Amino acid sequence: MTRAESSRSPYRFAVLAMLLLVYTFNFIDRQILGILAGPIKAELGLSDTQLGLLGGIAFALLYSTLAVPLALLADRTSRTWVITVSLAVWSGFTALCGLATSFWQLFGARLGVGVGEAGGVAPSYALIADYFPPEERARALSVYSLGIPLGAALGVLFGGYIAAAIDWRTAFIAVGIAGVVIAPFFRLIVREPPRSADTPADRVPVGRVFAILAAKRSFWFLALGAASSSMLGYGLAFWLPQLLQRSFGLDLVQTSYFYGGVLLIGGVAGVLAGGILGDRLGTRDRASFAKIPALAFVLAVPLFAAGILSSSVAAAFLFFLIPQALAYVWLGPVITAVQHLVPAHMRATASASFLLINNLIGIGGGALFLGALSDAFTQRFGNEALRYSMLVSLGFYLLAALFMRLAAKPLRQDWVD
Repeated sequence: MTRAESSRSPYRFAVLAMLLLVYTFNFIDRQILGILAGPIKAELGLSDTQLGLLGGIAFALLYSTLAVPLALLADRTSRTWVITVSLAVWSGFTALCGLATSFWQLFGARLGVGVGEAGGVAPSYALIADYFPPEERARALSVYSLGIPLGAALGVLFGGYIAAAIDWRTAFIAVGIAGVVIAPFFRLIVREPPRSADTPADRVPVGRVFAILAAKRSFWFLALGAASSSMLGYGLAFWLPQLLQRSFGLDLVQTSYFYGGVLLIGGVAGVLAGGILGDRLGTRDRASFAKIPALAFVLAVPLFAAGILSSSVAAAFLFFLIPQALAYVWLGPVITAVQHLVPAHMRATASASFLLINNLIGIGGGALFLGALSDAFTQRFGNEALRYSMLVSLGFYLLAALFMRLAAKPLRQDWVD
C-alpha cells in the first residue's frame, strides 16, 4: 500500500481508534494525581506547593525534554515501536506511584511517568498526518485529542471511586497495569505507514528541523500561546477537584462525578468543535487555525470566573461546562497548523519541539504556580485561598489569546502543504 492509498484506506480509522485508546491512558495516568491529591496530602503530610511539584515539574521535566530525542528516533525508525515501548514504560511507573511512601519516592515515580509519556504524543501526531489527507487532518487530530478529556475524566472517575472504595494506592496500580496489558495489542494492530522514498527518515537533518521552525514567527506564537493556555489548563485540571472539596464541600466521589461530567461533556464538545471549525474555515484562510483558539480563550475567561466565584454547585457545573469546551477548542486547529510548518518527514520532530515549549511551561509551571499562589494566599483567605489563586491565573488565557492572534498573519506565509 502506498502512502496515498493508506490515507484513503478504512484501516486508518482503526489506527486512529488505537491511538485514541493509548492517548486516553496517557491522560488517565497523567491526570489521576489531581483527584487523589487530597488523600495523598493527608497520608504523606504534603503542602499545596509539594502537590504542585508532583502535578507539574515532576512529570514535565523529563516528559518535555526527552520528547525531542524520542521524536527524532521515531522519525528515523518506527513510530509504532516508540509508542508501544512508551506506553509500557509510563504505565509501569504509574503503578509504582501506588507503592510510594514519601514525597521523594512519589516524585521519582512521576519522573518515570514523564519519561514514558515523552515518546507517545509527537509520533502519534505524525502517524495521523500520514494516515489522513490534509482536508481531514484537523478532524482526525481532534478525534485523537479526545484522549485528553476522556482520559482526564476517566482518571477522575475511576481514581476517585477506587480511592473512596479501597485507597489511592490501588487506583494508581490498577490503571498502570491496564496500560501495560494494552501495549502489545497496540503493536500488533497498528502498522507503520510507508514513507516517502525521496526523503527517507534516516536522512532527516536534526538541525534542519530546528532551523526551519526557529525561522517561523507563527511557530513561536503558536507554541507560546499553547503554553500560556496550558499554564491555566493543567493548573485547573490538577486543582479544580481540590476547589470542589475545599470551597464547595463535595466529598471524593461527588467531586469525581462533578468534574468527570464537566470533562466528558464540555471537553469532548470543545475538541470536536475545534476540529470541525479548523477543517471548514482553515481551508479558506490558514489564519483561522490561530484565530479560532484566540476567540475561544477570550470567551472562556468570564465564564470560568463565574464558576470559580459561584456559591451553588449546580450553577458552578453549568458555568464550568461551557468554558471547559472553549478551553479545548485550540487542540485540533493548532496541532494541525504545527504539522504544516515543516515537510512531512519532519513532523514528529516538529511536534516534539512544539510540545517541549508547551509542556515544559504549561505542565511544569501550571500546577506549581496555582499551588504556590494558594499557599501565599492562605494567610489572607484561609480555606478560600485556592479560589483566588485560580481567579488570578485566568490572565493566562488572555495572554494565550494574544499570542494566537499574533500567529494568524504569519501562519499564511509559513504554511507547508
